[in-house]
Amino acid sequence: MTDEIRYDDADTAEIIRGESRDDRADAAVPSLPQGDGMGCHAGAAEMEKAARMAGKSEILDQYAADYPQGPHDKPQSMCPAFGSLRVGLRMRRVATILSGSACCVYGLTFVSHFYGARRSVGYVPFNSETLVTGKLFEDIRDAVHEMADPERYDAIVITNLCVPTASGVPLRLLPDEINGVRIVGIDVPGFGVPTHAEAKDVLAGSMLNYARQEVEAGPVQAPVSGKSDRPTVTLLGEMFPADPIGVGGMLAPLGLAAGPVVPCREWRELYAALDSEVVAAIHPFYTSAIREFQAAGRTIVGSAPVGHDGTAAWLAAIGEAYGVAADKVAAAQNAFLPAIKGALSAAPIKGTITLSGYEGSELLVARLLIESGAEVPYVGTACPKTPWSAPDVEWLESRGVKIKFRASLEDDCAAMEAIQPDLAIGTTPVVQKGKELGIPSLYFTNLISARPLMGPAGAGSLGQVVNAAMANKARMDHMREFFEGVGEGDTAGIWEGSPNLRPDYRAQHQKKLDKLARAAKAQEMI
Repeated sequence: MTDEIRYDDADTAEIIRGESRDDRADAAVPSLPQGDGMGCHAGAAEMEKAARMAGKSEILDQYAADYPQGPHDKPQSMCPAFGSLRVGLRMRRVATILSGSACCVYGLTFVSHFYGARRSVGYVPFNSETLVTGKLFEDIRDAVHEMADPERYDAIVITNLCVPTASGVPLRLLPDEINGVRIVGIDVPGFGVPTHAEAKDVLAGSMLNYARQEVEAGPVQAPVSGKSDRPTVTLLGEMFPADPIGVGGMLAPLGLAAGPVVPCREWRELYAALDSEVVAAIHPFYTSAIREFQAAGRTIVGSAPVGHDGTAAWLAAIGEAYGVAADKVAAAQNAFLPAIKGALSAAPIKGTITLSGYEGSELLVARLLIESGAEVPYVGTACPKTPWSAPDVEWLESRGVKIKFRASLEDDCAAMEAIQPDLAIGTTPVVQKGKELGIPSLYFTNLISARPLMGPAGAGSLGQVVNAAMANKARMDHMREFFEGVGEGDTAGIWEGSPNLRPDYRAQHQKKLDKLARAAKAQEMI
């Protein structure tokens, strides 16, 4: 262990190659490229190349298949590992260890605690020497053995961030279990997993894979809450806490019950999730998790019971998947659709709204806004298009909505500037840009995702906050007028004299960037 993280002298560290004393040690010492290309400041292409040279091609190819990237080649949200870290920290009796650059670990733990994490995060530090000699893997193995206390934990999750992944640190060589504590190792590099939403799927899929193998091997523990006396529907995707309860109420007339929500809150819920014959892909980007459910022979149903049309179609799809009689499905629809229609009409939304985010529920929110009366010409999501998003895509496009999957920040801002909506719902930089333009704006994650969306409870949940935001147009105009003339970009603020912009510095820095770009392109041609 060390308190110092160094990369600048990485090219002077000895690189160990050749035979080792045993297969485990040999595999733990990959043949690494020399130089500072392994630092966390290296570009995504260089780090991916290094990771493939170090034996990570299989996992990177799987990520490329599961999470196809768009026209832009880098995440424009927070570090993707935040998603998998959050999933682990929310689970009872699960410990989390990070292996990565000190700055990355600090940032991830800070943001996690900012969002309510109430437990410690383990950290295995490294320097250039321990990284290239394989000592880092040994330190990780020692840390896992030290933490594996069955009285405290059901599982330990160890996550490789960018630099350990690029260096080929082989978490697959860790034991599957120690003293009865499960060991789950995952790689979540920023150059392989596009968004933090999809990193949730990386861990959820890995845990489901482990749990599925346990189920296949023999009897497993029942969940603390016990086993339902009715067939269940597993709900895939994080959602507002009241939504699973509402979904359960809508399933009851079908003789069904809501199963666990994946990502789960405890390990034994994974068994119950796998036990459901039908899985509802509420968030359709959980490709790895869906693969595990399909391997277990489960049926996947897309979309969600959102709004009038969405609820009617979803109940019919669930009924068909479970072979429920048509009259029972009709009875369930008749029991809830009038209430949903009433809630929608009681909280109408009149105005044009652009919508963007990276949670994966953007299409569902757009459906609810449109049924509430809003005009939604553009929806952007950082997540990819999948087969399970098809019902929502079809419904939205039939109403003239332009949907942009793998949308970049530039896509979202361009749509907002072109449309000039009454309200822009989006990520932090979109909201910032909107307010600069005098457009009322709402942050999707904190103000939209933190509300029920499904059934009668969700039908009227957006009206109040959306209408209140649109009513702030006059205030936004007043603020824009008040700050008119204070400058923007490099000249933002109030200056006693003219700001010293130094265009020569900017030009010199741009030359360096152009040179690096040409060198990278030349390297690709080799």
